[in-house]
Amino acid sequence: MDSQLACGGCLPLSLVVSHKRPVMDVRRLQISISLLAISIIIVHLIWPSLAIDGITLTLIIIAVIPWVTPLFKSLEFPGGWKIEFKDLATAKDKADAVGLLASSAEVNAAIEYPFQIVAEDDPNLALAGLRIEIEKRLRELAQSADIPIQRTSVGRLMRLLFERGILTKQEYNVLADMIGLLNSAVHGAEVDSKATDWAMDVGPRLLKALEERIANIKK
Repeated sequence: MDSQLACGGCLPLSLVVSHKRPVMDVRRLQISISLLAISIIIVHLIWPSLAIDGITLTLIIIAVIPWVTPLFKSLEFPGGWKIEFKDLATAKDKADAVGLLASSAEVNAAIEYPFQIVAEDDPNLALAGLRIEIEKRLRELAQSADIPIQRTSVGRLMRLLFERGILTKQEYNVLADMIGLLNSAVHGAEVDSKATDWAMDVGPRLLKALEERIANIKK
């Protein structure tokens, strides 16, 4: 009996071990993430010409999110690091007002985007996936207008589209706000449970509107 107790008979040894194990797992996770970051820095120093665009970087972050979720849950952020549904609803209303959303009737229901596939299981991944799809369309839009986009961040990309008159000032502001919200999801912010419905509604309509602009420029 004594051999099964720890701290002079205070707690069963099995409970002490099970209590320490999650702490050890989190520590290993933190070390692994640090090593990954250092590896990326070393690769960049050895091959400085190797370009890592915004989409690639976002995909790396998405790949890391499932592994760092325990860390996010263990931290408390000032002011509550959370994407509220009201913020998403406001972004939708503004996008609709400036003409950035196609009507639901114009959206081809047969087309299923990657972010829609994961929406029910993980709202964060759904919003992060939508963020990637938006950037892809913006890059296609810039390429169609012969705008050089190599190593261009999405923020700079939107600025270039605005300067060329492809995006209005209002559209630029709305997209910048929306990308900011989606970036928060990419970086692990807590997401309102209604975000899935928002992504399923707004995502296809926004992408359809951007695709129509790409097609019009190519004509």
